[in-house]
Amino acid sequence: MHKALRQLPSLDFLKGFEAAGRLLSFTRAAEELFVTQSALSRQIQALEAALGVALFTRRHRALALTSSGQAFHREVTALLNGLAAAVGSVRGASRAPGLALSTTVSFASLWIIPRLSSFRSLCPDVEVFVSADDRLVDLARGDVDVAIRYLADAVAPEGAVRLFGERMLPVASPALLRRAGARLARPSDLARHVLLHLDDPDGGMPWLDWRSWLAANGEAGLKPAGALRFKLYDQVIQAALDGQGVALGRVPLVSGLLRAGRLVAPFPRRFESARGYFAVVAPHARERPDVTAFVEWARAEATRELRLADVPAKAAPAPRRARAR
Repeated sequence: MHKALRQLPSLDFLKGFEAAGRLLSFTRAAEELFVTQSALSRQIQALEAALGVALFTRRHRALALTSSGQAFHREVTALLNGLAAAVGSVRGASRAPGLALSTTVSFASLWIIPRLSSFRSLCPDVEVFVSADDRLVDLARGDVDVAIRYLADAVAPEGAVRLFGERMLPVASPALLRRAGARLARPSDLARHVLLHLDDPDGGMPWLDWRSWLAANGEAGLKPAGALRFKLYDQVIQAALDGQGVALGRVPLVSGLLRAGRLVAPFPRRFESARGYFAVVAPHARERPDVTAFVEWARAEATRELRLADVPAKAAPAPRRARAR
């Protein structure tokens, strides 16, 4: 390897610098790249040390590129875009035909898959491969054409199509609420129930935590009858469907189950998430008609879902009374 190539900074460092320089925020860049803010800050410091120049001026609550940083950012952005295009071209020429979609396990199982027949009826000649994985996929690699990502609005990449936001509200199976003593008329009644949790040991998703919903609805100190924790959100919902407890429903992910009566929303109090779902097209796929058709279909389905998502709260089914003997 040529000596100059060996001295090049890590590609991860350059990607982190490009994001931080574009967003002028280590926090937002870290969220976009799915790394911690401290890890990104260390990468930038290591890059500055390797180059021997300051790339950013760090002020209180503000970040700015130095003159050297601005020049370097222009060059790095152009080089990364060129590298992404080259990789996409090579991978696109060799991969199997069809549309590759990347999204989270829960979004795939609760929203995409139940609606895929609708897309197939519109575009029967387009083969769709759904890759459901909660790890971030690098769209520049060329393996994926479209990604649907769960992001804060502020860090959504340029050109991303916002499908919808998200609201949280308790949901349970009708069978559970028919049991004696299982009434859910007000938030305090959750003390009688097992609460179903999405496991979040690092506390990185507080908006999906029961504690946030309870605090927002005046029950910060509530002690439930029990708790069950699951690694994936679709597992939480499956446990709710089985009557094992009360879940924190994510509307519109669970709207179809609410409309079908498989889950009920005992009271209408909601907790708004600061994030939403965005369709992001890979650089190599932006001109493809099948990809454009898929994104337009997803946008239309999202618009339709938003009209239906405001499901009225249903009264909890009356518990069955024991027959007199």
